[in-house]
Amino acid sequence: MSKLWGGRFSQSPEEWVDEFNASISFDQNLVMEDLEGSVAHVTMLGECGILEPSEVKQILTGLSVLKEKAQKGELSYSVQNEDIHLNLEHFLIQEIGQVGGKLHTGRSRNDQVATDMHLYLKNRVIEIIELVRAVQQAIVKQADAHVETIAPGYTHLQRAQPVSFAHHMMAYFWMLERDVQRFDDSLKRIDVSPLGAGALAGTTFPINRKRSAELLGFSDIYENSMDAVSDRDFIVEFLSNASMTIMHLSRFSEELIIWSSQEFQFIELADAFSTGSSIMPQKKNPDMAELVRGKTGRVFGHLVSMLTVLKGLPLAYNKDMQEDKEGMFDTVHTLMGSLKIFAGMINTMKVKKDQLEKAVNEDFSNATELADYLASKGMPFREAHEVVGKLVLACINQGIYLKDLPLSEMTDASSLIEEDIYQVLEPAQAVKRRESEGGTGFEQVRNQLKKAESIMKEQVRL
Repeated sequence: MSKLWGGRFSQSPEEWVDEFNASISFDQNLVMEDLEGSVAHVTMLGECGILEPSEVKQILTGLSVLKEKAQKGELSYSVQNEDIHLNLEHFLIQEIGQVGGKLHTGRSRNDQVATDMHLYLKNRVIEIIELVRAVQQAIVKQADAHVETIAPGYTHLQRAQPVSFAHHMMAYFWMLERDVQRFDDSLKRIDVSPLGAGALAGTTFPINRKRSAELLGFSDIYENSMDAVSDRDFIVEFLSNASMTIMHLSRFSEELIIWSSQEFQFIELADAFSTGSSIMPQKKNPDMAELVRGKTGRVFGHLVSMLTVLKGLPLAYNKDMQEDKEGMFDTVHTLMGSLKIFAGMINTMKVKKDQLEKAVNEDFSNATELADYLASKGMPFREAHEVVGKLVLACINQGIYLKDLPLSEMTDASSLIEEDIYQVLEPAQAVKRRESEGGTGFEQVRNQLKKAESIMKEQVRL
């Protein structure tokens, strides 16, 4: 099989060299974007008088046939034709004859592949934003049901202060909201057309780049043809944003795994998102959460790989850039799958309120309430901190909690303590009283939920 670029060569490469050089095994993922770009390009060529109307009609008919075959999975790609661009051009020439070769007038594979990836990521980022929104919706659903469910709050994975379970859940909503904002903002850089930049220097044909950009739904074009074909910043940015998002999912996964353990028993994940053991009949493993946590490494790896590929490249296009796609495709697949799993896990998660209530009544997470109580009565907080610390130590030595201490023992520690301290030490009261903006107080959490619901009704950029 002769190469579509083979005129200058007198020898054909060995088969294993073809396989090493080819990208068709993975860039066939761009088939629909490549066809879409070709339709826009040939339409523009016709409008600019570069191709005859009859030629444009023939090519568009051929591209339509290829699109139908691609949708049905009827295209058989060849390693000898290297990539998606040459494979489709070969199919087009087979379909409509040599006029198919005119499709490549005024463009290069360099601007063609860049255009494909811009189109691909533009569509996928919008889908990813929708999937993040689905996870956020699941979080809001659970939070709305558990505003007054009290849970232990942790620092250093040690009991710290009681919080509303909804407040804890909503922390992940806001993390994901920042992810939405980053993906949304990245569309400004993705929504730019490289088509017509040629190999690196533009073209002598009187093309209209803004028209082809318009036909493809791009809002702008690259101002510099060398930048257009060598820019992969938009992929790096996508991989960075994806890394941030899956890192957030991984942190959430860690908590779901801990909470569902026998030691915590704060939640139970649905059977659909759990697996069993091949040897231990009693096991119910949070494998989906563990897989999301594990897949974080591969997404991080793709970001580092892309940065490494680009770090030493001179302008403009270099074959190294062929390494930009597999990591991008895998990250899209991994992140979208993880988000779908997460929405299902959170929607179906059972919160064990009794177990949470038991936990917050059997710890010292209300110690700060006693310190604040003393400080509100005029005692310097640092002194109050020491008084309460000694009371906690006394409780530990007796095997009891602060609420179990007799009032006389408390007043011995400070005459400022009165009988109302037992109400102050109630976990629900401790949470309810924290009404500073963004705090865990019930009304503040309800305010968060209102803001969250309002945000999710807003439209993203595209």
